[in-house]
Amino acid sequence: MNIINEVKSVVTPVDFSDNSRLIAESAAYFAGKFGASMYLVFVVQNFEDYSGFFVPQMSMPTLEGELFDSAEAKMASFCGEMEEYCKKAGVKELNYKVFVGDVAEQIVEYAGDVKADLIIMGTHGYKGLEKIMFGSVAGKVVRSANCPVLTINPYTCCKG
Repeated sequence: MNIINEVKSVVTPVDFSDNSRLIAESAAYFAGKFGASMYLVFVVQNFEDYSGFFVPQMSMPTLEGELFDSAEAKMASFCGEMEEYCKKAGVKELNYKVFVGDVAEQIVEYAGDVKADLIIMGTHGYKGLEKIMFGSVAGKVVRSANCPVLTINPYTCCKG
């Protein structure tokens, strides 16, 4: 079997960090080489994980709703910026989705929903205390995904 003939959909999580565009462009390059569809995904971290650390001024559902709405707008803008690059790279179609929940679980579940043949993601996101508390999202995705996962270290990857 030749993997080039089998990759029809690529899922790429973004976190809107400084490296998100580099990761998305790298994923678009691969998706384009395969003539695959690309699915960008952003997950608003579920605040149940933080509930023992602080009490916000507003209710959790209101805060999560506002973060979700903000993430939807930011994702739409991000995808708008990526459209031309994806078209030039040969990506079949560009889609996006925003979820609320555990980041790694939502990425893996979404990849299953769209029958992803490949997940391409960055290796860096959380830092400091958050990384200690939640671990590596990329590591969790690698361990639980039902398809291959290509990780990209944005600090060692060529920046164009």
